[in-house]
Amino acid sequence: MHVMVDTDAFPNEREAVQRLAPQPCTIRETGLTDSFLGELVCKHLFDAGVLDMSRLVDRLALTGAVLDEVLAFLRKDGRVEVLGQVSQTGGQMLRYGLTERGRSAARDALSRSGYIGAAPFPVSTYRSLIKLQTIHHGRITANDMRNALTGVVLTEGMLDQLGVAMNSGRAIMIYGPAGTGKTYVSSRLIRLFAEAIWVPHAIVINESVIEIYDPQVHQRLDDHVQQNNLMLSEGIDRRLLRCKRPIVITGGELSMEQLDVRYDPFTRQYQAALQLKASNGLFIIDDMGRQRMAPAELLNRWIVPMEEKRDFLNLGGGRHCELPFDLILVFSTNLNPLELADEAFLRRIGYKLHFGYLKPEEYEKIWRMESERLGISYDPLLVRYVLQRLYASEGMPLVPCHPRDLLNMALDRQRYIGGSGPLSPKELEWAWHNYFVQLDFL
Repeated sequence: MHVMVDTDAFPNEREAVQRLAPQPCTIRETGLTDSFLGELVCKHLFDAGVLDMSRLVDRLALTGAVLDEVLAFLRKDGRVEVLGQVSQTGGQMLRYGLTERGRSAARDALSRSGYIGAAPFPVSTYRSLIKLQTIHHGRITANDMRNALTGVVLTEGMLDQLGVAMNSGRAIMIYGPAGTGKTYVSSRLIRLFAEAIWVPHAIVINESVIEIYDPQVHQRLDDHVQQNNLMLSEGIDRRLLRCKRPIVITGGELSMEQLDVRYDPFTRQYQAALQLKASNGLFIIDDMGRQRMAPAELLNRWIVPMEEKRDFLNLGGGRHCELPFDLILVFSTNLNPLELADEAFLRRIGYKLHFGYLKPEEYEKIWRMESERLGISYDPLLVRYVLQRLYASEGMPLVPCHPRDLLNMALDRQRYIGGSGPLSPKELEWAWHNYFVQLDFL
């Protein structure tokens, strides 16, 4: 069961975004300069050849009124010309193309910035948007936690710890042995936040365009209000996309470079830092301590953002930008936290939650749930055989991922030999001996 509510159930938030970012009707209202927008339109025309107004509106996510103003400026400057008309529903539409002067200007613009996309959102308004959509709204209740983690075997005490930690606005460290469900549980916490947020295609900082929207991170939602609005000059700024709150999960592959704005000299484009893409959402650093940099180096990166709720991003060339640090930061590790950082730093992380091994009754509950998920009958005698004859005899701890893995491996063997019906102790023993490393060869 998901904690899913109608994302239009927060009309005040939509109205607040509408007031902050209404659809611009003039160049001035976009927060961008006429020269910047002129270069961006030239790059689109250089890329596509010839475009009519409807395609320019789609490409730049701006209104026809704004683009009329930009095109008039470009035509007066001799960079754009009208190349006839095309029939559209409702009448004729002019087609635009670049002059030789315009093509030269587009090549020059592309040599400085390879970005060809929707018009970017001004960073000053983006700061306000992040604060408006804060994830630290403190609305999570005990009932929300139970619903979000339905199907997960956790004690009431652990559910309460997680819920209070999520409401606190502070960073969270989840630690414990491998396989105890740390990543699985933390990744499901995003279900607690069902309201929609608005994410810009890109933002602009001193004419440097940084792409924010990432389809691998941001899940778009249909905006029926926006789609049903026939007045293109009304509604929320179309440079913003309606999305679910994002979740970014990164592990041992994380590098320090990913935590800052990166410039690609080949594409001449800026890529947003991971925590910027996770704004108003959840950022999980999994396998803490397994990254290529020293744990202290990585943890020190978060001291200022955690304490001051703002992050300073490096744009290169001595340029920096301050943005709100509005996300829930979760560290997950198999290591002893005291091996990763000293007590002084750990005090800055508000909540340290220990995920340990299971009790037999919790193991049996997970076994039943996995049996139901796999469509096989639950046999309490079989799970007790596994607990008493296999776990007890070898002194193996009870880990949450074991029932899923052992049952799947037993089914793999059953399918291989053409068997069917309930699983047998022999098949579970086979799975056991293939799942765990055998030390009797020493």
